[in-house]
Amino acid sequence: MTPLIVIAAMAMMIVGTTATAQPTQDKVARRIGDPAGTGRWPAVAEGFADAPGYTLYRPATWPRERLPLVLWGNGGCRDNGLSASHFLREIASHGYIVIANGAPREEQPPLTALPNEDDAPAPAGPPPAKADETQVSQMLAAIDWATQGIHRDHVDAQRIAVMGHSCGGLQALAAGADPRIDTVVAFNSGVYNRPGGGLSGVWITKDDLKKLHTPVAYILGGPSDIAYPNGSDDVARLSHVAVFYANKDTGHGGTFSLVNGGDYGRIAVGWLDWQLKQDAGAAAMFVGADCTLCQDPNWSIIRKQFPEQP
Repeated sequence: MTPLIVIAAMAMMIVGTTATAQPTQDKVARRIGDPAGTGRWPAVAEGFADAPGYTLYRPATWPRERLPLVLWGNGGCRDNGLSASHFLREIASHGYIVIANGAPREEQPPLTALPNEDDAPAPAGPPPAKADETQVSQMLAAIDWATQGIHRDHVDAQRIAVMGHSCGGLQALAAGADPRIDTVVAFNSGVYNRPGGGLSGVWITKDDLKKLHTPVAYILGGPSDIAYPNGSDDVARLSHVAVFYANKDTGHGGTFSLVNGGDYGRIAVGWLDWQLKQDAGAAAMFVGADCTLCQDPNWSIIRKQFPEQP
């Protein structure tokens, strides 16, 4: 073999090695924050070079069994997968893989109490309408990424929930039409009563609610919640799937910013444990005349097309 041929062969080997090594390097996780959450498996957030549009939450120590998948849409459809990080770590700590739309950009420390609205500055006018930073298609594409990515052996793709806050709740309601979805939760959200009347670019109408095929929960923040009339109207219209409606005076921001997501974290885990894990103890939070949330005077509850027993 001539020297030129040997050199060419060595160059091809180097190129081949680089080409195969790079994707592996891209899949290495960048961990964000310490493990947190009240579940059996304190959870961490991760970012990935091969999926720059997502933030993943998962138990720091993997359980032996495969875990259900939860897809999350941020408030404002923002491209910040850390915007509800304390809430999402809480969910993941109970044995879930959560993929949030948006890169892991900015995280705020948790609060121990919700801000006093009387002390807050008067809000400025609504921001000018602009294109949403994340999309419904992006949310659903996370299913394929999860089942093909570095954690694929831990994902149970037969158990999938979509959830979101405000504009992200609209994304969840739209994504809920996908046949792979098993349940939907919309926090401080609802389809606009006047089509196109909001700031979001998520195009979903009241007629699209007929495409939902799973149990759906609406968690609203009282009359001061800008989504309150929209979500309440959705619940009144839905007549073909089981609907759970819980309303408490938290305002539009809910309790996501509190340690472990506050009440919203507790309700989300209970709903997911019931819907995706068939946990009868968790169902007691929602089902029956003496359901846990029904007995809490701070919450107003409506149930439609609902089972009588866990």
